[in-house]
Amino acid sequence: MTEGEPAREEADAKGHMTGDGYAPSERRLARERYRRARARRATAVAALSTLGTAVVLYLVVVSAPGWPRTKETFFSAHYAREAFPKVLDGLWLNLRLLVVCGAAVLVLGMLIAIARTLRGPVFFPLRVLAAAYTDFFRGLPLIINLMIVVLGVPALRLQGVTVDPVMLGGTALTLTYSAYVAEVFRAGIESVHPSQRAAARSLGLTNRQALRYVVLPQAVRRQVPPLLNDLVSLQKDTGLVSIGGAVDAVRAADIIVGRSLNYTPYIVAGLVFVALTIPMTRFTDWVTARMDRQRAQGGSL
Repeated sequence: MTEGEPAREEADAKGHMTGDGYAPSERRLARERYRRARARRATAVAALSTLGTAVVLYLVVVSAPGWPRTKETFFSAHYAREAFPKVLDGLWLNLRLLVVCGAAVLVLGMLIAIARTLRGPVFFPLRVLAAAYTDFFRGLPLIINLMIVVLGVPALRLQGVTVDPVMLGGTALTLTYSAYVAEVFRAGIESVHPSQRAAARSLGLTNRQALRYVVLPQAVRRQVPPLLNDLVSLQKDTGLVSIGGAVDAVRAADIIVGRSLNYTPYIVAGLVFVALTIPMTRFTDWVTARMDRQRAQGGSL
């Protein structure tokens, strides 16, 4: 290779300037054409493989001996039209539970996480209680927690305690999910380097001020993706309050099923929850990818 060849290679890769502006080189144009052709080929292969898989699955299902009966029982257009408006009416209860319980879970989870990260021997009993709470409710199945709260609390006949299944079901959801969210917050708090707290203390902030203004903002930003995942799970599990008799989307479908002995309303309710969950899931993925890019580029969290 001669002395001038590297310069020519660089000029060929970058293109050259003309009187009308920048003009890419033939080599660059060829590379771009190759990339576009490869992308089109990959898209075509993916589309064909997806279509082929869908056709095979469809043929397997419709050729099954019990498909006609299954279609009539689970995919009836008549019962789908009947169930859809009632399921939507019940979904309003699920959305209200999501908003109220979500806010309560964030507050209670944060308090439990702070209690578990308090320093000093005087806070030892508080740390033990917070740890016992998270261990118990993370280990207790949600369905059992709901049954205990929704069915057990009214049996006590306590004065001034509500027996509303919606309130009791929301309480059970809050108790369970706050334990999970508390651990998410605690992981975020412990991920903040101790030098951040030390720097805040050196500037004259108290321990409480350092926690509030320095540690917690960083911890919450770092834990946004797992918090959103817990919110997606809570969104789905609000349908479990129907075991206490609350008429939500699942209970509305169950009423029609009990009357008609056709299970299409369950399919309708399931699709409604899926349609509600997918946007939140995609938003969670977008936030996670965005934060990963910021970390890779050395940006702020």
